[in-house]
Amino acid sequence: MIGSLLIVDDEEIAMRNLQHVMEREGYAVAACQSGAEAVALLGEQGFDVVLTDLRMEGVDGMDVLHKSRELQPDAEVILITGYATAESAVQALKQGAFYYIAKPFRLDEVRKVVAEAVAKVRLRRENGVLRREIKRYRDGETILTQDMAMQRLLDTARQIAPTDCSVLITGESGTGKELIAKFLHQHSMRSEGPFTAINCGAFSEELLANELFGHEKDAFTGATRLKRGLLEVSSGGTLFLDEVTEMPASMQVKLLRVLQEKEFLRVGGTHPVKCDIRLLAATNADIAAAVKSGGFREDLYFRLNVVNLHIPPLRERKGDIPLLLQHFLLRYASRMNKDVKRVAEPVLSVLMDYSFPGNVRELENLVERGTAMAQGDTIELTHLPEPMLTQDSTIVPRRADGRLPTLEEQERVYIHRVLDEVNGNQTAAAQILGINRASLWRKLKAWQEAAESRDAV
Repeated sequence: MIGSLLIVDDEEIAMRNLQHVMEREGYAVAACQSGAEAVALLGEQGFDVVLTDLRMEGVDGMDVLHKSRELQPDAEVILITGYATAESAVQALKQGAFYYIAKPFRLDEVRKVVAEAVAKVRLRRENGVLRREIKRYRDGETILTQDMAMQRLLDTARQIAPTDCSVLITGESGTGKELIAKFLHQHSMRSEGPFTAINCGAFSEELLANELFGHEKDAFTGATRLKRGLLEVSSGGTLFLDEVTEMPASMQVKLLRVLQEKEFLRVGGTHPVKCDIRLLAATNADIAAAVKSGGFREDLYFRLNVVNLHIPPLRERKGDIPLLLQHFLLRYASRMNKDVKRVAEPVLSVLMDYSFPGNVRELENLVERGTAMAQGDTIELTHLPEPMLTQDSTIVPRRADGRLPTLEEQERVYIHRVLDEVNGNQTAAAQILGINRASLWRKLKAWQEAAESRDAV
């Protein structure tokens, strides 16, 4: 089904003919012979488009238009009349009609107008979903995704967030491990407390000890006052240790004591300090291999890995790319005060075909670069880094007979590849391809009919 239609005409033959034509096009069609019946149907079920005769006894087409605006504001209304005048057409359009068709009409015209109306409705709804997703992100839901694996991960994160257990977050660099840590904090009982983060690979052993535990006054030369470490300032909240496998062995022993005893000693101190924190850790390394080789303590690993959340790389969830693109475009266009609203279709094609070794962070950097370089409202191919444009995956493959494929052949291959990426979802595929869903459906139907014709021969 490519859309749902309501056809209203008090002439039964005209109504049945139009119903038959639209059903053959693949639409789900409901039909009735009066405006009153149409209003009742509008109150009972949803429609993408309403095609209604203008002049009818009792409740006329304008009444149906107004009632549709009230009951189903997302639906589009097309008025059909045998008494067309410029004045009535202008009035209908001013009242919110999508189109005004005069009788006698050509079926091709009706097909075209209905397809455009359905595409507009679908696009409006998809944009509404996108805006809600982005609003949800800005209101604290810090992970934007429509990928099933990521949604399952977030469901697990929501479930364990209130439990206060330790969590080990794994995944490649740039996948969003700190975002997951913040998500856990925001959904925990500690959300009103502080969230602090430290990269364990960014400090020497001495500096890391000082950052985590703090120091007493006169603990070493230059220690002129007491300093509270992150374990203290995070009390009542969450401490996130990024790249935890980079932590020196001696620090691993001290961290294990913190987890076991809920207390620590400041550098140069002799009296234990109690701490009330939830510890979250992350790494992009193979921590199990580090344990096996002796580079990471097994007992600390088990303490940290009460629950493991593994974030899939962006190349395994490419359906998120359009959603993330829109979010980053809004962010950087606003920051740079530029009117950049979209990426060109060839740019999206390159991005969907790219492996993203830097994951979401790399995608964000590309959008920031493109927004900065764009001179109009669109990010073009010339705004991408040169290495991305010369990657092997963008080279057009030759056919088995050695010749290059035709444009139609290449289009067919690409469209089916996009459909595979989004698990056959034609609405999502049409959005990625930059065409309306009806156009995509017609292409697929034509290819299917051509294949069936060849098989018949």
